[in-house]
Amino acid sequence: MTIPTVDVHAHVLLPEIEALVSGLPGLAAARELDARRNGPDALAVSGPMVRERIPRMTDVAVRLAAMDAQGVDVQLVSPSPSHYHYWADENTAEKVYRLANEATAAHCARAPERLRGLGLVPLQHPVLLVRALGHALDQGLAGVEISSHAPGRELSDPAYEPFWSQAEEAGALIFLHPFGCTLDERLDRWYLSNTVGQPTENAVALSHLIFSGVLDRHPGLKLIAAHGGGYLPTHIGRSDHAWSARTDAGAGCAHLPSSYLRRIYFDSLVHDPRVLGSLIEAAGADRVLLGSDFPFDMGVDDPVGALRAARLSVADFDAVRGGNAAPLLRLA
Repeated sequence: MTIPTVDVHAHVLLPEIEALVSGLPGLAAARELDARRNGPDALAVSGPMVRERIPRMTDVAVRLAAMDAQGVDVQLVSPSPSHYHYWADENTAEKVYRLANEATAAHCARAPERLRGLGLVPLQHPVLLVRALGHALDQGLAGVEISSHAPGRELSDPAYEPFWSQAEEAGALIFLHPFGCTLDERLDRWYLSNTVGQPTENAVALSHLIFSGVLDRHPGLKLIAAHGGGYLPTHIGRSDHAWSARTDAGAGCAHLPSSYLRRIYFDSLVHDPRVLGSLIEAAGADRVLLGSDFPFDMGVDDPVGALRAARLSVADFDAVRGGNAAPLLRLA
């Protein structure tokens, strides 16, 4: 059987979400925080960059043409992380996730053989999570996308336990994609908010899931970490040492932290073939999935070429290119 090429990190822009939250209390403060975190130089570049790419994120025909040019057969499409809106109250948050789930499903339904979708859940309101994930699955979506934390809550928060249980039982995919870094103004120049902030947030969030025992309690959870899991997979030795040397570090999880890397899926978007090789060595070739961050400028225009540059064996190349993702997405 021919192995499809599957990109698990691609985004859809949903203007109807922004129309929904426009003018609501809390939006202005959230945008001010985002502006402080990124800095004026980054915002001056990001605005035109996103506007130029809107057709690729909203028009299915344009998306498919771009996929053809990349040699990608199937995309797993998730909403732009700018749609999280974790500042929203319960009423607004419910409207946001319902609209995001329905709009993403409708986008993917225009090319069902080539597009699979992920929805959103409001991490800021744990009481809504089970209902929100159920709604996403009811729309035919494969799971949901979440950030690395919500205001005042880490992913280790016990309030999330029903959500993890439901996701595990349903076989839902959980795509961990950070948006914003709490280092704030320390990263407001040279686009450090993204280049340093994103991999930091990935590492912190995954560490919370590992050290708190979430992955012990939910061994069947299908978690995909964007950006190759950030700094954690290539610096996991420090975590292993702390787990062995300190009672506080080892109190929450049953096994060596590095062993949990083989329970997590990672996308291949690390921008360096040597780092990709190290990720595969740490997690296993069967836990790495092709990812491009389509169509943003911090992604790669040729994800298959970037994978080829790692000089993997044929078996490992085909596994990462699509063999690992195909069963996760239940591709025929």
